[in-house]
Amino acid sequence: MPFYHKLGKIPHKRHTVFRKPDGSLYHEQLFGTIGFDGMYTNSYHEHRPTMVKEIRNSYSVKPEIALENHIKSYRLKGFQIKPQPDYLDSRKTVLTNADVNIILASPQESLTGYWYKNSDSDELLFVHKGSGVLRTHLGNLEFKYGDYLLIPRGIIYQIEFDTAVNRLFIVESRKPIYTPKRYRNWFGQLLEHSPFCERDLRRPESLDTHDEKGEFLIKIKKQDEIFEMVYASHPFDVVGYDGYNYPYAFSIHDFEPITGRIHQPPPVHQTFETDAFVVCSFVPRKYDYHPDSIPAPYNHSNIDSDEVLYYVDGDFMSRNDIKAGHISLHPAGIPHGPHPGAVERSIGQTETEELAVMVDTFKPLKVTKEGLEIADDSYHKSWLE
Repeated sequence: MPFYHKLGKIPHKRHTVFRKPDGSLYHEQLFGTIGFDGMYTNSYHEHRPTMVKEIRNSYSVKPEIALENHIKSYRLKGFQIKPQPDYLDSRKTVLTNADVNIILASPQESLTGYWYKNSDSDELLFVHKGSGVLRTHLGNLEFKYGDYLLIPRGIIYQIEFDTAVNRLFIVESRKPIYTPKRYRNWFGQLLEHSPFCERDLRRPESLDTHDEKGEFLIKIKKQDEIFEMVYASHPFDVVGYDGYNYPYAFSIHDFEPITGRIHQPPPVHQTFETDAFVVCSFVPRKYDYHPDSIPAPYNHSNIDSDEVLYYVDGDFMSRNDIKAGHISLHPAGIPHGPHPGAVERSIGQTETEELAVMVDTFKPLKVTKEGLEIADDSYHKSWLE
């Protein structure tokens, strides 16, 4: 959960006169969620944020479903998603349901020719390869390998990449994404036993304020369509804001793992949550220290959720033939567990260097056409001895 943040110039009180040096008024905007009941920010603009000059084309980006209903485990080879120059064109939804899209992207060029806004979904971008700057109407965030970038719905943004080699794992959520309730007190502060704290959350530190009129193309995603809208003023014309609703960054390398004498369940790795899915971070850590402990995870039934694991780096102890960029999908309704030999290999081991991101959804995931194209059709047989 983000905490109160203030950046730039703001008036002493909300909804009061706030004048520019020339005596004209700045334009206040309430940037809120869940009606007037959720997190919000009050921002102040050089120009009216409502000036639309033209609505151009619209086109569908609705995922094409290949498997609507299935009960088969899959491995997707994520790095087989081919790089593409344009940021939006590079985004390929491989798994989807009514609450979430799981997307792989390999953009080669910075997003600078237009601005982008997702009006329906929060976006959680995990940076597997690449570095650069996320530029938003509420300020800028530098990013690098291992960063999560949490971009709330409605944020207008561009991305500048340092190189042409970029790999992103994106979770697009139709429900607001928060930090886990179990790690917050009733004031919203992260508790002492949380695996990260507010010091680890990086907030925007600088604003790019443009006092410009002209024609500015914003591509807006709404209900699986992209709408091209031309605004009469620069999207980044905010002179200041304060509140709780803004983009932030968190590095997976700042997640402090919780360990114990025997194997700990996946919730100890939880990093983000919605009421439709959770996101967990598996990071390098010491193994269980009971003298008879088995570090490998035990077999368990996916009764209520689909489990997606995106492998980032390191040695994935519980799986055979898993490489960086692979995605495992273990659907609800069947058990899964370590591959043959993994339990024996784990006994006596003292630590792991694995790095992975897990998404557990509470509704079944559908496999898209683009997901099936990179799927290993024989993965479900990999537990046979």
